[in-house]
Amino acid sequence: MYSLNVPVPGRVARLASDLFPYLAPFDRVRDRHTLVCKRFETSDPDHLRERLRQTLNGTPAFEAQITGIDFFERPPRGSAPVVYLSVESPGLEALHRRLVDEFGAIDGLEGDEYVPHVTLARGGEVADARAVASREIDPVEWTVSQLDLYDGKFRESVTSISLPA
Repeated sequence: MYSLNVPVPGRVARLASDLFPYLAPFDRVRDRHTLVCKRFETSDPDHLRERLRQTLNGTPAFEAQITGIDFFERPPRGSAPVVYLSVESPGLEALHRRLVDEFGAIDGLEGDEYVPHVTLARGGEVADARAVASREIDPVEWTVSQLDLYDGKFRESVTSISLPA
């Protein structure tokens, strides 16, 4: 599976690092922090890359903001709960809708179910997730000026697309 990701700035990684002691009760704590814009079920990255470049043509840079901590009690996939940093970005949501219109949605994860977020940890007790989500954080704002096409099999970026595209 491939995904189009928004690279997060170092300030978001530092925030996640600061929260690490509160994530110890969870089964898995993320050490790489990304923000997924859209997932793609394809085995042809070259064709996907070209379609993305065409679809993203004219897409401007946009603003994003980490606004708090929340959790999915019952995520559509994988172990629960999932603790994450909440992201607000009308530009990201508009881009996600445009990509869903072009490529289709993955059931349960995209379209109306899409929740922009940066995963911190998963697996464990809901009470622990609730405790982490109750913590106050300072917002982190940034301008999204690049998108990365990520290969989930090899866990690496295969190309970057600068915005405006």
